[in-house]
Amino acid sequence: MTTSSSIQPHPTKTQRKLIVEVINAKDLLPKDGQGSSSAYVVVEFDGQKKRTSTVYRNLNPEWNEMIEFEVPVPNTMEYEELEIEVFNDKKLSNGNMRKNQFLGRVKLYGSQFKRKGEEGLVYHQLEKKSVFSWIRGELGLRIYYYDEVFDEQRHDNSNIPPPEKEPEPQFAAVVAENERVMPSEIAMEGSQLPPMVTIEESPPVVMVVQPEHNHSDHHRYYYQQEGPAVVHPEIPPPQHQPQPQPQPEYYPAEVRKMQGTMGRSGGENNERVRAYNRRPINVGDYAPKVINKKFNVESERIIPPPAYGGLVEPMQYLFIRIVKARGLHPCAQSPYVKIRTSSHFVRSKPASYNNPEWNQVFALSHNKLDAASATLEISVWEASSEKFLGGVCFDLSDVPVRDPPDSPLAPQWYRLEGGAGGGGGEGAHACATVSGDIQLSVWIGTQADDAFPESCSSDAPYVAHTRSKVYQSPKLWYLRVTVVEAQDLHIGSNLPPLTAPEIRVKAQLGFQSVRTRRGATNSHSTTSFYWHEDLVFVAGEPLEDNLILLVEDRTGKDPVLLGHVMIPVASIEQRIDERHVGGKWFGLEGGVGGGGGGIYCGRIHMRMCLEGGYHVLEEAAHVCSDYRPTAKQLWKPAVGILELGILGARGLLPMKTKGGGKGSTDAYCVAKYGKKWVRTKTITDSFDPRWNEQYTWQVYDPCTVLTIGVFDNWRMFADVAEDQPDYRIGKVRIRVSTLESNKVYTTSYPLMVLLRTGLKKMGEIEVAIRFACPSLLPETGAIYGQPLLPRMHYLRPLGVAQQEALRGAATKMVAAWLARSEPPLGPEVVRYMLDADSHTWSMRKSKANWFRIVAVLAWVVGLAKWLDDIRRWRNPVTTVLVHLLYLVLVWYPDLIVPTGFLYVVLIGLWYYRFRPKIPAGMDTRLSQAETVDPDELDEEFDTIPSSKPPEIIRIRYDRLRTLAARVQTVLGDFATQGERVQALVSWRDPRATKLFIGVCVAITVILYMVPPKMVAVALGFYFLRHPMFRDPMPPSTLNFFRRLPSLSDRLM
Repeated sequence: MTTSSSIQPHPTKTQRKLIVEVINAKDLLPKDGQGSSSAYVVVEFDGQKKRTSTVYRNLNPEWNEMIEFEVPVPNTMEYEELEIEVFNDKKLSNGNMRKNQFLGRVKLYGSQFKRKGEEGLVYHQLEKKSVFSWIRGELGLRIYYYDEVFDEQRHDNSNIPPPEKEPEPQFAAVVAENERVMPSEIAMEGSQLPPMVTIEESPPVVMVVQPEHNHSDHHRYYYQQEGPAVVHPEIPPPQHQPQPQPQPEYYPAEVRKMQGTMGRSGGENNERVRAYNRRPINVGDYAPKVINKKFNVESERIIPPPAYGGLVEPMQYLFIRIVKARGLHPCAQSPYVKIRTSSHFVRSKPASYNNPEWNQVFALSHNKLDAASATLEISVWEASSEKFLGGVCFDLSDVPVRDPPDSPLAPQWYRLEGGAGGGGGEGAHACATVSGDIQLSVWIGTQADDAFPESCSSDAPYVAHTRSKVYQSPKLWYLRVTVVEAQDLHIGSNLPPLTAPEIRVKAQLGFQSVRTRRGATNSHSTTSFYWHEDLVFVAGEPLEDNLILLVEDRTGKDPVLLGHVMIPVASIEQRIDERHVGGKWFGLEGGVGGGGGGIYCGRIHMRMCLEGGYHVLEEAAHVCSDYRPTAKQLWKPAVGILELGILGARGLLPMKTKGGGKGSTDAYCVAKYGKKWVRTKTITDSFDPRWNEQYTWQVYDPCTVLTIGVFDNWRMFADVAEDQPDYRIGKVRIRVSTLESNKVYTTSYPLMVLLRTGLKKMGEIEVAIRFACPSLLPETGAIYGQPLLPRMHYLRPLGVAQQEALRGAATKMVAAWLARSEPPLGPEVVRYMLDADSHTWSMRKSKANWFRIVAVLAWVVGLAKWLDDIRRWRNPVTTVLVHLLYLVLVWYPDLIVPTGFLYVVLIGLWYYRFRPKIPAGMDTRLSQAETVDPDELDEEFDTIPSSKPPEIIRIRYDRLRTLAARVQTVLGDFATQGERVQALVSWRDPRATKLFIGVCVAITVILYMVPPKMVAVALGFYFLRHPMFRDPMPPSTLNFFRRLPSLSDRLM
């Protein structure tokens, strides 16, 4: 008889394999001493090193070899490094070679690997190993991976006992925006402890990272009360005592010190919870301030988050999940549920009698101090007749508190109770009998609860437009269309004599339209034209649009269509480097007389490709939040995590009026970094809203900017047919590179808006921000030496005007994409966050830029004043010391350069005392917003074309002419000085040139005869001579220079 165990299938195991196909190399350096190289390739991945064969004396070797690696931990493959090095084999080279010569290397990361079937041949530029390396050439690779499933029992040997399991290393980790765990490289070094991190809060909050997450939940909130009862510091087990962990916990790099600190602080009374002190708002204060984070809301023990460090306050809510009902009275045709507490009243959507299901969750703000004697009433009603169908009552003091790591609270069936008019309220009518049950669950939690994002909150009742959401910008590509030539065009025969036809190509992609220049023709053909012109568009995924090209004859007054062609964008080839793209011929249709009947109208030759090596700029370059190229395989690994806690706002001004003339504000906050946008919930009718929501972003380049904006919600009051724009309250920009590593900044920033009437402070926003990254590791420091934009921006740069036009198109596409979300982000919100109008003319911005230049040159002016004080002997002691220092530097000139760098070091150390304590926000003084003229503001907000009367336009034009005249004078002065320098040897003034040449001859003889040190000492002491030996008139050299002629007298 066959047992059940004998027919069970063998357990299977999945092994990931990484395949590296080394195809070829191009243009290598000759390093064998005979004008060539015998190259081979060494590939190393995760401690595994393999090499290819050697190709004898070939600077363009072909290998076509496949190298296979095993990936031991597939989950961390994207953080592993693949290093590929090319060497010249010394055995096949000249006999003087002592070692294999280095020819270049390529470093890739697992995030750039593609799954099998999606790979392609990519040529990588060979990189240097050090500054002094001489490297050139490219290496062609095809890299992919696949998962192999095999029978685990075949690979086991029962006769051999299993080896003793080594303890798994504990990786420090941070959680990224897509809920992935990214190990910190510091903690991956082995058993070394992570670096000590200084946190501004005291005491800090413990963070626990759990491996499992709900990927649809983009923001979670968890908290940990202080006290030893809930702190479990991690102690790494010794090497000889492995401790199996079926579900390991990963800790961020900065957590272990915090755990150790809190674990040693036992015995303290840690029952208090932190909150914020409310302080009065000074309307005239435009500077950011540090706020103290103190909690005053009582809370049960709540587990801290897997990704966050407790940057926000815990806000308690009473959660009611209404699932369904059964056995209701037959009079209930469309029942609904009413929920009432002492301070809240909400109702659910109506349900059908046949299947009364609601599946709704309500989150009501909860105060534990007032809940001791409060009750919760849940009643079922009939929608049409408003008849009471029964209810359930709960004592809030008995409602359980749910800890976020626990599973959701299971709903239970409760019998509906009530009588004639019982519990129905005023004007209520109950059915003859109350029957049936209702399935629900009630618990107390915080905004960290899984049910909170989709719940109907009591402070944001308009669910459609008030929920917190996370948005993603569309993936944008640059579409490059190279129009080469067109042949066999049907040109009209009624052209005037000796007139060449004006043929142009007009390309359209969505709302974008670009026209080529006039086509040139060959002398032997009048139907063929060529352009060789690039047209660039912005295309957004899912690439559903069509590219339309129209060939037009614009010789006459009205353009004549000679033919058109329509090309789907999804069929266009994609490229990630500067490789050549082959051209194609397309037949033209629908020309003059064509009629769409398939008549041949000519053909056009084009090259088209989707550029993946560019970064599509939708933001201004100076406030950009992401510089990664479009192609994901070119992305570098992240260098850290940016955590933002949006705490709340204070002292907001009323944005709208409600019944009775009462002012009201319904505020929400939007934050944008990279491709990820976040929107908080809308707090209705509050001048001091508290959001307490926390979000994270991966940081790929610290030299980027985070933008935070606050808006007043108007769309939730508008009808579906109308589009009511939201009103902006203010925004703040924070540059990530100004944040110290692993430090929490809890800051209040003023919200300011520039209106036609002047600068207006709308309130303050309170945020907590932290940039979690290793401090000055080689990977982090190397970013500052890399180009800011991707490689294609420098190989095939775009023009300034072209890039500005493409940025405007990208902004429109992002705004249209986010407007289709639910709730939508309006175009006015997107344009305000992206600074879409930053390129428009403004007298205020021109003045601000001028004063910025003056501030940059202020140190030069200060140095000149200091030298003038020295040479005038204002402080004799300082002047004498300068004389001595000058003598030392003259007699020991090799000390000049080290002394200069030492002086720079001392200046940096001196200014360290005055470093900014908090990240800076908007600067009203730098923006010239406090003293701006009202007419200049009115001009700044004017539309194009202007909507002002002619008199005002004439005044502004005259003012602009006056300003331009000043600029013209300054430019003329600069030109005059340069022309005078040229006049020294140009013989425009023969006497001046003779004098100058004679002086140069005398200086040459003196310098040949007198030692240079003596000359330097004499010139220095002459420059620093006492005022009693000085003439108050200008020196003769300056007088001579001012008398030299310029070309200004030749201007008409």
